[in-house]
Amino acid sequence: MATSSSFSTFSLLSQRTSPRLPTITCSLSPLPSVSSLSQSSLSSQFLSLSQPMNKNNFSKRPNLSSKFNVVASADKKKVLIVNTNSGGHAVIGFYFAKELLASGHEVTVLTVGEEGSDKMKKPPFSRFSELVSAGGKTIWGDPSEVEKVVGGAAFDVVLDNNGKDLDAVKPVIDWAKSANVSQFLFISSAGIYKTSDEVPHVEGDPVKEDAGHVAVEKYIASLSFPSWATFRPQYMTGSGNNKDCEEWFFDRIARNRPVPIPGSGMQLTSISHVRDLSSMLTLAVEKPVAANGNIFNCVCDRAVTFNGLAKLCAQAAGSELKIVYYDPKEAGVDAKKAFPFRNMHFYSEPRAAKEILGWKSTTNLPEDLKERFAEYVSIGRDKKELKFEVDDKILNSLKVPASVTA
Repeated sequence: MATSSSFSTFSLLSQRTSPRLPTITCSLSPLPSVSSLSQSSLSSQFLSLSQPMNKNNFSKRPNLSSKFNVVASADKKKVLIVNTNSGGHAVIGFYFAKELLASGHEVTVLTVGEEGSDKMKKPPFSRFSELVSAGGKTIWGDPSEVEKVVGGAAFDVVLDNNGKDLDAVKPVIDWAKSANVSQFLFISSAGIYKTSDEVPHVEGDPVKEDAGHVAVEKYIASLSFPSWATFRPQYMTGSGNNKDCEEWFFDRIARNRPVPIPGSGMQLTSISHVRDLSSMLTLAVEKPVAANGNIFNCVCDRAVTFNGLAKLCAQAAGSELKIVYYDPKEAGVDAKKAFPFRNMHFYSEPRAAKEILGWKSTTNLPEDLKERFAEYVSIGRDKKELKFEVDDKILNSLKVPASVTA
């Protein structure tokens, strides 16, 4: 089984002039072995998604013309963030609140559940004191009783960063509408896009009609809020994230174990620093007319291969890397349980945010991952005893030892 791989560097040079007929120019260049990787070679592991967009590039996108006349609002808003108490999306609400507070807005974060629960001992909840110190308010309760929980307080903007289906989000939407909230924002998911032979996903691409997030998006659109928008994130990194992403790689690299990757490792995905998501949301608050009626892929503008992510994590850790490739079926494992990403090309492009909101990405994975590894070590996770039962099953099927020989 090979333990090294070549990478592909792609440049999307032409914009789509019809919904699904792009022209793509590809240039392939091999990368050196892990031991000889440099910063410059690592940068070529990414896919740049920077082509311009015109108003015909995707369907079902209202109010595009408004982008030409909108200036960021200087008005300070009262914002309610309904925040999930679990999963990878919790950190979005935390960063969004911090950015809004830094811009002078009034922010209340309503987190699902109880303040004294064990979940609140973990980040980002354990860092909510930072929000309070910045002038924010944190409360806990049941979003289905949002009016009671907020005590009749009035808000200009509401973000639901909690529900995944209409049953969960409808009470918040209905209350916001009855309370004359000026803008309603919803954190959806890029996972609702249908699998396609053409990537990346852009706003307006077909979605899974039976997905819970889709029903929520449609319901919000039907209510004629003065301003509304939905955001579709993918995988995230950043301090305070409590869902494993790069940590999965660090767990193996820090323990001198092989990193098992399904398939060729050339699958492309999107990993965004959460500050990119919060800055996009903040622009929507400050440009409500431009944002109105739009769907935004809430992601950075570069993709990375599984191989590339593994190598960047090893570079961040200052360690050697051994990748082993496997077929999940032949190894007798469930790929969803054996690997933290979808075993396919899965990434989207933030086309609408760039064109409509004037948003720019700041994600820099080589540097961001260095910060994440430093935090990984600071909390002692590199010394924590972990089990790798699925990994061992894969390695046994490949007759590969569980530790990398120095």
